[in-house]
This record gives sequence, C-alpha cells and structure tokens, in this order.
Amino acid sequence: MFTTKSLKSLGAAAGLVASLFAATAAAGEVEDRIAERLTEAVPGLTVSSVRESEAKGLYEVQSNNGETIYTTEDGQYLLTGDLLKITDTGIANVTEQARAGQRLAAMEDYGSEGLITYPASGEEKAVINVFTDIDCPYCRKLHNEMPQLNDYGITVNYYAFPRSGPGTPSFKKYISVWCADDQQAAMDAAKSGKTVESASCENPVLEQYRLGGRVGVTGTPAIVLEDGNMVRGYVPAENLAKGLGLL
Repeated sequence: MFTTKSLKSLGAAAGLVASLFAATAAAGEVEDRIAERLTEAVPGLTVSSVRESEAKGLYEVQSNNGETIYTTEDGQYLLTGDLLKITDTGIANVTEQARAGQRLAAMEDYGSEGLITYPASGEEKAVINVFTDIDCPYCRKLHNEMPQLNDYGITVNYYAFPRSGPGTPSFKKYISVWCADDQQAAMDAAKSGKTVESASCENPVLEQYRLGGRVGVTGTPAIVLEDGNMVRGYVPAENLAKGLGLL
C-alpha cells in the first residue's frame, strides 16, 4: 500500500528525472545549434564533437582535423588557441589534456596493423609512436639513436607522415620502404640517405598520413606517448628516456 509519504517521494523522484531529462535535452539542443552555426559560418569545417568546457560559459568544439575551437553558448563568439587553467601546482593546459585523450582514442582505433616496429631490447619498458618522414633531417637524427632507444627498453613504432604529401618523391620513398621484403633494413638505408629500390604494393602509407593529420601532427618527428600526449620535434634518446621515467 502506498502512503502519502511514499507517494510524495515517488513524485519528487519523477520530478527529478524529468528535470534531468529536460536539462540533458536542452544541453543537446545547444550543442546541435553550435555545430550547425559553425558549419554554416566556416566552409569546409566538419565538427566532430561539441561539449560544455570546464570554463563556465564556453563550449569546446572539436573538428575532424584535430583543431579545437571555443565558443559561447549562442555560437556567436569564437576563441582559438589553448585554454589554460591556474592550479595549485602551476598552469595546466586544459586544451592539450583534452587533445591527448582524443589522440589516444584515435590511435587505439587505428590499431597496430601496418607499422614498422623496432622492438625494445630485452624487457619492454615503454612504447613510443613516431610519425616520421624519411627525408626529414631531425627524423634521421632520431633514427640514428634507435639502438640507444631500444637499449633503454623503448619500443618504437613508425607511422608514415611524408610531409610533402601524397604523390611526392618522399611519399613514394616511404611506400618503397614499406613494401620492401626487409622493412627495417630498407628504413635504415633510406634514413641514411641511401637509395632504396622502388617498390609498390597495397600499403597503409596514405591512411597513416591521414591519421597524423587527425591527431594534430604538423611536423616531424612527432612522438605520441602511451597516454596520448605528443612530443613535437627531435628529443635526444637519453632525454626521452628520462622523460619517460626510465633513467
């Protein structure tokens, strides 16, 4: 039997559920409106997600090319650049923290097929994913330290990112390396400036190049760590190992 008290409790619970549903629906309408307005205002922009940011009054918009935009609730005012937050321990980059999570999800979604891998010597202590261009001088400098990286227990996965883009000599060179019978030997030769025999086959070079664009690669080498954070540019092997807590 329902008492007056229990009926009131049920009514309050139903009211709470209705309020939460209404708030969720309203939030969804705001996000849809922002996405629609931005898409109309910026030709070629593809919005992948819109969500309320931790900064009150701002919404975080992610595009398919990895760019982050902040907007007011009405979608009229836009902010570009990184959102910083003052914390007890210093300045935190809120935008980069969000990028790291999205980057990690994209990398995991891609999987490990089609990578050129240099495994750690002995026990594997860390894995780094490197978007690389065979002709990039600093990529070659990092590659020269591959034995040292592997000795530190670091496995290196190479992803293709020929900066000059599809159809260029660098792009074709990476395809030749990937299609070689011995990918590591071909990569070592190409990174040292030697000529690699031209080869063609079904390959993931274009797909990896596009993945790089989605996760925010703008130059090489770009090192994606296991937590999704990105180290942009060359870092000496010893410094990289220290940063990973291996030394």
